[in-house]
Formats: sequence, C-alpha cells, structure tokens
Amino acid sequence: MALKDITLGQFFPGNSPIHRLDPRAKLIGLILYIVALFLAGRWLTYLIVFLVLALVVAVSTVKVKALVRGMKPVVFLLVFTAVLNMFYTPGRALASFWIFTITYEGVVRAFFMVARILMLISCTFLLTYTTSPLALTDGLESLLGPLKKIRVPVHELSMIMSIALRFIPTLIEETDKIMSAQRARGADFDSGNLVQKAKALIPLLVPLFISAFRRADELATAMECRCYHGGEGRTRMNQLHYRAGDGLFLAAAFLLCVGIGVLAHFGW
Repeated sequence: MALKDITLGQFFPGNSPIHRLDPRAKLIGLILYIVALFLAGRWLTYLIVFLVLALVVAVSTVKVKALVRGMKPVVFLLVFTAVLNMFYTPGRALASFWIFTITYEGVVRAFFMVARILMLISCTFLLTYTTSPLALTDGLESLLGPLKKIRVPVHELSMIMSIALRFIPTLIEETDKIMSAQRARGADFDSGNLVQKAKALIPLLVPLFISAFRRADELATAMECRCYHGGEGRTRMNQLHYRAGDGLFLAAAFLLCVGIGVLAHFGW
C-alpha cells in the first residue's frame, strides 16, 4: 500500500449538484444515511442503500477510482472482520478444519459486515471529497451552534477538526518525502519481519514529528499575526443559506432512513 492511497481529507473541486449542496445538508444527510445503513438487515435493504450511494457518487462526478484507492488502507480490517464473522457465527456448517468451522450464516453475515464498512467509508470519503475544509467547518459550527448555550467551545472544536482534516494530505506527502530521502540513504522499510519493520520506522517518525510541530507552530504564528480569535463577534465571508436543492436532498435522506427502518421492521 502506497501512502498516496490514503485520500481521507482531500477535496476535489467541482460544480456537481452534490458539490453545490449546503455543507449542513450534507452533514445531516450523512448522519441519516449512516442510520439507514445500520438499520439495514437483509438483501433488499442493503441493495437499496447501495443503489442510493451509487447514485450519489454518479451525481457527484467523483471518480470511483478515487474511492477504491481510498479503501486500500482498510483492507486488513475488512479481511479480519470477514474472517471473524465466518468462523464464529453459529449455524449450518459449510466447511470445517481443525477447530474452525465456516457456516452459511457466517458467510452471509461477513458479506453484510464488509459491505456495511465499505459503504460507511465511501459515504464519509464522499463528504470530504465534495466539501472544502472551510465549508465543512462552517457547516459543523452552525449545526453545533445550540451547544454554545451551555458554554461548549463550538467554533474552536470545529476549527480543530477542520485543521486536522486539512493537514492529513500534507502530512502524508511529508511522510512520503521523508521515506524517499531515507531510502536514498540506504534505509529499508519493506523487508524483515514485523518487529524489524517497526524498528525501521523510528528514523522516519522523528523527522515527521519535528516537521508536524514546526508546521503547527508556523500556523499558530500566522493566525496570531492576522489577529485571529474564535468565539463571539466573528463573521464569515461566505454565509450559509439553505436552497431548494438542500431541502430535496434532506427529504430524500429522511425518506430513505424511514423506508429502510420500515422494511427492516418487517424482516427485509
């Protein structure tokens, strides 16, 4: 797996209907989709949530290749989840060896679990692919606005999350540069057992942490020089306004959630 395969936090500019949606609508829609995804329990409901996701991906004009590339870092998690469900779900035995038994119910459950994880990651990636970090910060702060009444630092928390997402691609690029420099000096990150590979990462982690702290210090200095302060009295250059398309999107997401819940209740 190459570091360039980690695409979380990247933003792909575009002018699709999904790009033009209000960030608050996309955040609420994501939550409703995740609820529908966890309510799904059978083939029909999983097929419906998959088709909805495929439709949103097609409308967003985000390349499927980018989503597939972003899945590579979680391949181990998917395999581990599938194996556990196949071996430890009781039911009709399909195959047995040593102390392990693969059951039909285990295979079905493993398929559903892997599909759920893939769709969950895909819809989350789609949010960051189609929403700039600044818009995501504004939308999150607006949605969490009522928490200001109980003195929750909403703006600061939103800014921290935005900066963290913004710097994921930067740190990945920095890591790739450091690894290339270390390889040019004879470092080997690929051969050896797990312990040897972990030890080989030590010369990589030290300069990476130094670079991360330096970037954080430079960012803090830049924000202070621009007289940045969060909280009350701060205005936005781009004001958020719900449009008709946002209402249709939220209505569709709500109907999806309710429909999947009803179908799941009747055993679908």
